[in-house]
This record gives sequence, structure tokens and C-alpha cells, in this order.
Amino acid sequence: MKEITVSVKNETGLHARPAAVIVGTASRFKSNIFAVKGGKEANLKSLLSLLGLGVCMGDTITLKADGPDESEALDAITSALAALGE
Repeated sequence: MKEITVSVKNETGLHARPAAVIVGTASRFKSNIFAVKGGKEANLKSLLSLLGLGVCMGDTITLKADGPDESEALDAITSALAALGE
């Protein structure tokens, strides 16, 4: 299992459209991928699960991936988050 901590820079946080981008990115990979915020964990392949975390701008989340393409998955999600914050 690999994990990385990132800061969310998107001004609306991970709500609706930005969350859908992250879920779409995560769904391309075979690995199990999760985000953790404040002790709560969300499956990044589930929009409702991710929205349930209530991630806002400036929040720090931990991304975890476990599986055959975990490194690639974390790289792609980190890139997607960065692109959303631009």
C-alpha cells in the first residue's frame, strides 16, 4: 500500500464537478483507492463516498492506494487535483 498527503487547492473543494473528475480518474485503475480526512475514509471510486468527506479548499487529505497500479493511480489523482486547483 502506498499513501501520500495532499492539500486541496480548488476553491470549491471536492464538491460535485471536481469530485466527479477525481472519481473518473480513480475508476481507470485496478487498485483500491481511498481518501482519508479527519479519521473518515472514502472510496475514491464512489462519488457519494467522496462527497461524504466534505473536503473544502485548504483541507489536507491522505490518499491511499493498494493494488497492481497503485503508484500510477496516486500520480494520476495527484495530477488531477493539481489541475483542479489551477
